[in-house]
Amino acid sequence: MLIEITEWINEMFGKLPGTGLLNYISFRAGVAMVLSLIISMLFGKRIIDKLRRLQVGETVRELGLEGQKQKEGTPTMGGLIIILAILVPSLIMARLDNVYIILMLLATIWMGFIGFMDDYIKVFKNNKKGLKGRTKLLGQLGLGLIIAVTMLVHKDVVVEMSTEEAVELGISEARVSDVVVNGKVIKGKGNYKTGLTNIPFVKGNNLDYSKILSDKDSSRMGWWAWLIFVPLVVVIVMAVSNGANLTDGLDGLATGVSGIIGATLGVLAYVSGNAIAANYLNILHLPGAGELVIYAACFVGATIGFLWYNSFPASIFMGDTGSLTLGGIIAALAIVLRKELLIPVLCGVFLMENLSVMLQVAYFKYTKKKYGEGRRIFKMSPLHHHYQKLGMAETKIVTRFWIVGILLAVLTIITLKVR
Repeated sequence: MLIEITEWINEMFGKLPGTGLLNYISFRAGVAMVLSLIISMLFGKRIIDKLRRLQVGETVRELGLEGQKQKEGTPTMGGLIIILAILVPSLIMARLDNVYIILMLLATIWMGFIGFMDDYIKVFKNNKKGLKGRTKLLGQLGLGLIIAVTMLVHKDVVVEMSTEEAVELGISEARVSDVVVNGKVIKGKGNYKTGLTNIPFVKGNNLDYSKILSDKDSSRMGWWAWLIFVPLVVVIVMAVSNGANLTDGLDGLATGVSGIIGATLGVLAYVSGNAIAANYLNILHLPGAGELVIYAACFVGATIGFLWYNSFPASIFMGDTGSLTLGGIIAALAIVLRKELLIPVLCGVFLMENLSVMLQVAYFKYTKKKYGEGRRIFKMSPLHHHYQKLGMAETKIVTRFWIVGILLAVLTIITLKVR
């Protein structure tokens, strides 16, 4: 918003001194992160006090975990702080005519609303089950469909490449526009509508959804791309948002892991939106994706600021308002950057938490049917509770999960050059 206003003022009254800084994504990202930190830390305290007055406290089930009952009554729904700290700086510092920014703002509000309704029913309606599982899944399905369809049909969601590269990849009629820099057409370069995405460990670093089941020209974005890409996006949105929700079981755990993932996606947004960096790393250059660096900066600032209050012992919990939103944002950001196939690595902590629950339930049902008595793989699921049952301190579990998250983030970056 600020950059559009500044451009209008400059056009009407002449260029103002210092406004040229707004042309630099790095400057706007830095300001956005600072604003996000200020909002989350200053307004966070007021929101916590307000939630305490409203008696919006966490109800803790007795699970036999150390330090569990001390958390009873801690304010929840703290995800409101995260959402506020993401939306406000993004609206101020990012270009609001950018399709990627619009999608991310929509994902934030969409998942935030679903999480808020879930927490609202739990807290104010005294219904511990919260929002019905079917309703929650329908909400996630809706967001997945919006993201997938936008990626497939919107004219600004394109990949920049040379004519030679396009011909080599079998793209002949997908040119949306020539690449124009400072009013001049760069010969041999074009923006193409294509089903390409980045894939690690493969020569060329690219996978074309349009050609998985068909050898037809990928420029046509036929039914094969729709039949594969749309369900995949929906599954990713559901899996990552639920994975973040399951991870939110210890003070600072989901917040810290999400911040690490967000910072990594910010790096990927920068290199994907920069022609030189994308060419060096041999990844897809996505015109306009550089604006997502600003959004990612807001995301990281919001998680760090929230961690100020959410670290052990937590003064507030994010609730589903925060965890579902964080997961949905991460999924959406990876998809629009065409890095969704890196999610199993980058979001490995979420994946482990998801798998621990699935394996525990499946094995319990199998052994109960076979032996008449259910048995368990883990002492308790999700995985972080297993380590609690083993007697490990909560802070040590959280710190070690953060370390694993950092290692996975580094591995994700490394995969860009390993093929």
